[in-house]
Amino acid sequence: MSASGGTRAIVAALCANSAIAVAKFVAAGFSGSASMLAEGVHSVADAGNQALLLVGGKRAKRAATEEHPFGYGRERYIYAFIVAIVLFSVGGLFAVYEGVEKIRHPHEIEHWYWPVGVLVFAIIAETISFRTAIIESNEVRGSQSWSQFVRTAKAPELPVVLLEDLGALVGLVLALCGVGLALATGDGVWDGIGTLGIGVLLVTIAVVLAVETKSLLLGEAGSPAMVARIRTALVDGESVTRVIHMKTLHLGPEELLVAAKIAVPAGNDAAAVARAIDSAESRVREAEPIARAIYLEPDIDRSAPVGGTDRPERTDQN
Repeated sequence: MSASGGTRAIVAALCANSAIAVAKFVAAGFSGSASMLAEGVHSVADAGNQALLLVGGKRAKRAATEEHPFGYGRERYIYAFIVAIVLFSVGGLFAVYEGVEKIRHPHEIEHWYWPVGVLVFAIIAETISFRTAIIESNEVRGSQSWSQFVRTAKAPELPVVLLEDLGALVGLVLALCGVGLALATGDGVWDGIGTLGIGVLLVTIAVVLAVETKSLLLGEAGSPAMVARIRTALVDGESVTRVIHMKTLHLGPEELLVAAKIAVPAGNDAAAVARAIDSAESRVREAEPIARAIYLEPDIDRSAPVGGTDRPERTDQN
């Protein structure tokens, strides 16, 4: 997986969640805390999700075949979508169910030092994992806000890890509050309320991830900055006078398809047109390295407006 896939962040989260899951289940067994049980399942789901992201990144590297001529880059989107489903069902819905059950049938928490100690350990471990994800994300998000980064990132791994780690930290705080209030009041209902809060949080994060990943699966165009660079690179003013119309599509996080109709001078012969196309492709790849699949259709320049801007796209696409 490329650096933009945030491999370090995924591995850090996988190690943290695996260790935390074991500790939470041990604490839940000794204390009978519903919050701890829900948090243990949450950590198992998170660890499984990070493993899925690693698998998706590896499978996306496979070479193109006759059946899949554009390669397997979108497998990373598919596995990210599976992560959202797992987080919603295994993490969120289970926690909601456990929370409702413990509110209906509360019981006192035993051996309070187990859940409290594990929660403190988990908060420290998740903070380290979250910090790693933030550092990895800062290398690629540029001047974007965090919400813009999550909405517009073409590589799904970092937004997934960021939201999972954020949800884990907030969930741990909710679990700690639920356990603390249950111990302070002697009323196990608070433990159930904390568990229910964790479930609602996880379901919300899963829905956000599913919506954003669905957009990637449907196919997103290159960013406005990418499109502008490609449009500028196509036109040299001589062999290519302007772009008539152009479309882009992400085949994967680091692979862009470009299809454009370009205007060439009316007097050019076939050899000159072929050279113009070759030169235009070279300029595009230099300006935007991820533009790996480029298809250019030449057309005679009939209007040649000043500045190389597009004329309205013809509906027949010929």
